[in-house]
Amino acid sequence: MNTHKNARLTFARRLQMVQEMTQHGLKACEAASRHGVTPRTARKWLGRYLAEGASGLTDASSRPKRSPRAIEPSKALLIVELRQRRMTQARIAQSVGVSEATVSRVLRRAGLSKLSDLQPREPVQRYEHARAGDLLHIHTKKLGRIERPGHRVTGNRRDSVAGAGWEFLFVAVDGHARVAFTAIHPDERAPSAVQFLRDAVAYYNRLGVTIKRVLTDNGPAFRSKPFRQACQQLGIAHKFTRAYRPQTNGKAERFIQSALREWAYGWTYQNSEQRRQALHSWQHHYNWHRPHHGIGRVAPMSRLPVLRNNLLTAHS
Repeated sequence: MNTHKNARLTFARRLQMVQEMTQHGLKACEAASRHGVTPRTARKWLGRYLAEGASGLTDASSRPKRSPRAIEPSKALLIVELRQRRMTQARIAQSVGVSEATVSRVLRRAGLSKLSDLQPREPVQRYEHARAGDLLHIHTKKLGRIERPGHRVTGNRRDSVAGAGWEFLFVAVDGHARVAFTAIHPDERAPSAVQFLRDAVAYYNRLGVTIKRVLTDNGPAFRSKPFRQACQQLGIAHKFTRAYRPQTNGKAERFIQSALREWAYGWTYQNSEQRRQALHSWQHHYNWHRPHHGIGRVAPMSRLPVLRNNLLTAHS
C-alpha cells in the first residue's frame, strides 16, 4: 500500500474508524471528526468495508477497469513489426488505422522512436597499449580569451567583452600511463601543431618515454606537410582517427572534459595569462596526484616504470 505523505488515514486508521461505526455505533459525522476527515470520506470507507470487508480499505488503482479507446495488443505488436521493416510513423499509422500519436506512443515504449534505434549499437571498445609511448593521443580545444571577468562572473550584462578572440589548448595524453602534456597556442595552424609535437616529445623523453606513434584527428594542421615531416624526423608513425568518430581519440577527449571542468572553468581568472599560469600547476596535479579511474584510481605518473622506483617517491 502506497500512502502519500499528507494522508490522514492509513489502512489501520480506516479499519479503526469503520469498526467504531459498526461495533460501537458511532455516527459517520462523529467518526469523521475524531479521525480528521469529512463525513463523506467516513461513509465512503464504511461502504467499502461493508461490501468487500477489510480488503476494501486498501488503496485502489486509479486506472479505469475498462479503456475502450486503448490500442489492442495485436495492433501494438503490428506497429512494432512494421517499424522493424523501417517504415515511417506516418505510413504505419495509415496502414494500421490509428493516429500518429498512438504510433509514436507505442514506439516510444518499445524504444524505437528513431530509425537509428533499429540498428544495433556498436559496442564500446576500450583499449590500452602495453607500454608508455606506444601511442600518444593529441587533440585541440578552442578557448575564448579573457581580458577581464565577464558578465557570467560579475552578473552585470554591461561587463560583456566583445572581440576578445580565441586561443587554443593543445593536449597530448599517453595511451598507457595517461600522463598528459598541455600547451596554449594562439592558433591551431601547422606551425603551432608542429611546435606542440616537438615540445610533447621532449617532455616525455625527459620522463624516460619514447613516443612511437601519435593519433590525431583529421584537422588541416595535422594533415599538413610540415606536421608529416616533423613526425618523420622524430621517427614517429602518424595515425588518424576515423571520420566523425571522436570516440577513437577518447582518451584525449576525456582529458579535455576534465581540464575544462577543473581548470578552465573551475576558477575565476582575471585574464588569459592568469589562466595560462594555472594550467601548469593543474597539469602537475593531474599527472602526479590526481587519481585516475581508468587506471585503477592511481596517479598517471605511477604507471611509468622509470619513475615508479625513483622520481615518484621523491616527488611525492
